[in-house]
Amino acid sequence: MSSTSTTVVVGVCGGIAAYKSCELIRALKAEHFDVHVIPTLNALRFVGEATLSALSGNKVLTDVWQEAQDVHHISLAQTASAIVVYPATADFLARLVEGRANDLLTATLLSTKAPKILFPAMHTEMWLNEATQKNVKTLRDRGYLVVIPESGKLTSGDSGLGRLSDAECASALIAHASNNPEPFDLQGLKIVITAGGTRENIDPVRYISNSSSGKQGFALATAAVARGAEVTLIAANTALPIPSGVSLVRVTSAKEMLDALMRHAKIADVIIMAAAVSDFVPKVASDEKIKKIEQQNLIIDLELAPDILSALIESKSESQTIVGFAAETGKDAHARGAAKLLSKGCNIAVANDVTDGAIFGEDETEVLIQTDNGELESSARHTKLHISHQILNSVRTYRMSGK
Repeated sequence: MSSTSTTVVVGVCGGIAAYKSCELIRALKAEHFDVHVIPTLNALRFVGEATLSALSGNKVLTDVWQEAQDVHHISLAQTASAIVVYPATADFLARLVEGRANDLLTATLLSTKAPKILFPAMHTEMWLNEATQKNVKTLRDRGYLVVIPESGKLTSGDSGLGRLSDAECASALIAHASNNPEPFDLQGLKIVITAGGTRENIDPVRYISNSSSGKQGFALATAAVARGAEVTLIAANTALPIPSGVSLVRVTSAKEMLDALMRHAKIADVIIMAAAVSDFVPKVASDEKIKKIEQQNLIIDLELAPDILSALIESKSESQTIVGFAAETGKDAHARGAAKLLSKGCNIAVANDVTDGAIFGEDETEVLIQTDNGELESSARHTKLHISHQILNSVRTYRMSGK
């Protein structure tokens, strides 16, 4: 076992989604985790022991009696910074609830004080069954983090809730839980996040928009769910995969985003405005495609788009925290962006320098985070997921300060 890497135990149950555990192991290894895999015997019907061993770089353990002198269910339970089950079947959840310890994986889970994260995967009817839902509640009450499965295509040819969470999202959650003494520090917090770039129609096939990919907003949603928050993601014009566990609202225009925010902001504790909202909209949009041959010198009259941030700040309650994003170019872009947001009344400002189109569509960024009580933090260039946790740290600290 590595003495320098953080140890994560990955349990694999016997469902068709077991093959996806290979993707998770790869993702965790890329983050320099020391990964130890414990498959159930049924899991080995779907993915081979040699594959799991090669990917993890460690011998795969399958039985309590294997190398019994090392008492693996105790040694791994004591050294792991997180124990994950990916996928977790309905039968496995039921066995955990009963406190069974009849295989190495259940015995290890019963012996650990590390964060325990379960990623269920099963058919929709099985997930929604009263027995499964009761088991999920019981496990959550006992301190397990049970991640809601995704909606999508299932092996039966059906489509619905029950699909295993995306490996990248799972890896982000595990990384956070492994490196924080209070991994679910946003538990119970209701967070609304906007993402993507709005579009304003000129005619049925043309529009005004911007270069936002939505990656930062989606990364924030992923990070917030990983820390236990209840997340509503209002997404404009992005094809990114939906993060596990979020409630998704799709919009197109600035007006639609404003309407969606006004509906959902009322019950939100935190609102994070990561979307790139159009500043200008056409005064009139044509109902039919404008013919090029008929418009040699086309002039489009524009007007200001709704100021969503100002509307939110005007209607916010004292207990709400509003995080604004600004994209600026040129000299002192970060400082100017933060100052603009704070002058409008944001509690926390996140400023980006997008000179020459920087950061749009990229996986990495660097930001300036400034609060209205004077706290200032600059980030080094890092992944948008890493920066998201940094932003959420600022949110948590700000709210704990009583502001």
